[in-house]
Amino acid sequence: MQHTCANIIHLFQSIIALPDTILAKLDAVLFELHRRGWGDWPAALLLLSPAFLILSVFVLAPMVSSFYMSLFGGRHGLGHYVGLENYVIAMRNLEFRSSLMVTLYYVAGVVPLSLTISFSIAYGLYRITIGRGLLRSIYFLPYITSAVAAAMIWRALFNPQNGAINILLNYIGVESLNWLLEPHGALYIITNGYIPSNWGPSLALVCIILFDVWHSCGFMTVIFLAGLTAIPRELEEAARIDGAGTFRLIRHVTLPMLSPTLFFLLIVGVIKAFQTFNSFYALTHGSSMPGTQNLILYIYAQFYEYGYWGYGAAVATLLMLAIVLLTLIQWHFVGRRVHYS
Repeated sequence: MQHTCANIIHLFQSIIALPDTILAKLDAVLFELHRRGWGDWPAALLLLSPAFLILSVFVLAPMVSSFYMSLFGGRHGLGHYVGLENYVIAMRNLEFRSSLMVTLYYVAGVVPLSLTISFSIAYGLYRITIGRGLLRSIYFLPYITSAVAAAMIWRALFNPQNGAINILLNYIGVESLNWLLEPHGALYIITNGYIPSNWGPSLALVCIILFDVWHSCGFMTVIFLAGLTAIPRELEEAARIDGAGTFRLIRHVTLPMLSPTLFFLLIVGVIKAFQTFNSFYALTHGSSMPGTQNLILYIYAQFYEYGYWGYGAAVATLLMLAIVLLTLIQWHFVGRRVHYS
């Protein structure tokens, strides 16, 4: 324990220029607390204190402030106290429900597609030896490209009048589509009206989903590739000796060993998908069309277009609670299936 305390003190000394007398007293206090039965808790709290301070200032304080703001009504400022009325209004608001459904469709489309495509690319890169570094850089380029700049290119491709995609469709005899301006459901268009237009994501939302899958796959591919390279080759060789083919090897060896990476990307991907703003705003120019307005755009409109600060803060608080609840559910049901050995 004394060696551990010394390492902690040296760490603080390398980060913060504190006098030796203060560091010596801190070392003595930690050792005394450990001797009295406190264990490693004091040292752990000391190491976590800088991160907790940063989170308190930039995360916890804004969350508390947002909740306080949600208890007031009025426009362009804090008006009269209304309690939880803003939350009741949000639950009854059809536009809020529509934005929530758009968000859920988006999350359900982006996260599974991104994980599947990224794993497939990473597994292919893992199996090849020639040009792996070059291909990895190429696949990572979309992620480091500005989302707004890339969205402008995609807007040009999806242009209803002279976009490259419609020109290609006309060339093979298919009618032009409105793409990012189409409020009807993609299933409605595919089935030629057999499925109601309000079922499933709109065609415009499908375009946004495809854009974000393309934009985010680079990050996930690199993380998957790092996880694949950490798997011991002996396990794969033993499975192949036992007669396992490629698919059985992936199912029974690769994916279980890759479960911590999958779990991390699932948590991060879902949180990021719920908070997506840039792609929606850039591809639709902030349009409030029901088929493409997610909760973040809805909150943005309440704050900056309509001036309902209290109501916007209430919706933001509900979104935060939904993300926390969904993350806890994932930790409970998915986290227990993760293999860390």
